[in-house]
Amino acid sequence: MKKYTLAATAAMGLESLVANEVRDLGYECEVENGRVIFKGDETAIARTNLWLRTADRVKIIVGEFRAKSFEELFENTKRINWEDYLPEDAEFPVSGKSVKSELYSVPDCQAIVKKAIVERLKSSYKKVSWFQETGPLFKIEVSILKDKATLTIDTSGAGLHRRGYRAEQGEAPIKETLAASLIKLTNWTPDRPFVDPFCGSGTLPIEAAMIGQNIAPGFNREFVSEAWGWISPKIWDEVRTEAEDAANYDQPLDIAGFDIDHKMVEIATQNSMEAGFGELLQFKQMQVRDFTTRKDYGVIIGNPPYGERLGDKPAVEHMYREMGKAFSKLDTWSVYMITSHPDFEKHYGKQATKKRKLFNGFIRTDYYQFFGPRPPRK
Repeated sequence: MKKYTLAATAAMGLESLVANEVRDLGYECEVENGRVIFKGDETAIARTNLWLRTADRVKIIVGEFRAKSFEELFENTKRINWEDYLPEDAEFPVSGKSVKSELYSVPDCQAIVKKAIVERLKSSYKKVSWFQETGPLFKIEVSILKDKATLTIDTSGAGLHRRGYRAEQGEAPIKETLAASLIKLTNWTPDRPFVDPFCGSGTLPIEAAMIGQNIAPGFNREFVSEAWGWISPKIWDEVRTEAEDAANYDQPLDIAGFDIDHKMVEIATQNSMEAGFGELLQFKQMQVRDFTTRKDYGVIIGNPPYGERLGDKPAVEHMYREMGKAFSKLDTWSVYMITSHPDFEKHYGKQATKKRKLFNGFIRTDYYQFFGPRPPRK
């Protein structure tokens, strides 16, 4: 099988998590800003799309070169063996971005790349003078950073955060990939209680359940590269069978989500059903100050309101204080909270063991980590 240079793209600050996932699948990789580079065949394309929880997309890097002029961009693009990827009926839109480069006009760069690909395909498919673009989709991107052009083809289609279980959502839901990342950055294991006191549409509890039972996050969705003639349907069948065999549906879970809004509790329950967890996850209407438990060594992960709007700030700060009081009684529990509020620790009443800078969409946040004691060995 042919080997491709692949890039799993990642949100800022999460590259190391994506790299760990790529290595766990058996591929050596290099970590760069915003992406993890590795080599793999058609099976690798299918497996990484199906299994990567924390990556945004999987792309094929088809060319990288210096380009300070439109002529350089055109000629270098035309040299690439596009016929190895694109059939003569391929639909191939070109998107682009340019940062700190001589070629700063993105629409011009897109047009030059498109024209160069057409010229290359004309010399390969000699009977075709006009490409109808009625066939499978190949989303091409030209990205120019400091005069270095990178040409990629997206193998995922919809972003990998689209797991397929979120039938409904509330305002500003957390992305599934970020939710999985927040869980991966904790000491939670499937044999410990898990609580999300601000569960919204249920993303964190559902992602925890998928991690807990080792369910491939892309198992119930389709990918744009499934329609490509040069990746055999048999490969996708084998990869899905492998994922089915790897899932541990018998793993017991103690996962709960609470929210102040009863409508969100209904939506979370519905999404949990959609994800195939039925009654396995518990969702309940509750304020964070009312949370009590007799269980030990649990893990709380939350994405509380940030108080970004000025009018919301006092109420949010009051809620942080109440949360701190409620959680102070949980001697053996670990607590993890993501928020953009700069004085979270002050209002919560405790300094985090560790904090990590992350982005929730375009909002710069800190992930506050309060480590509890390790559970005794069984």
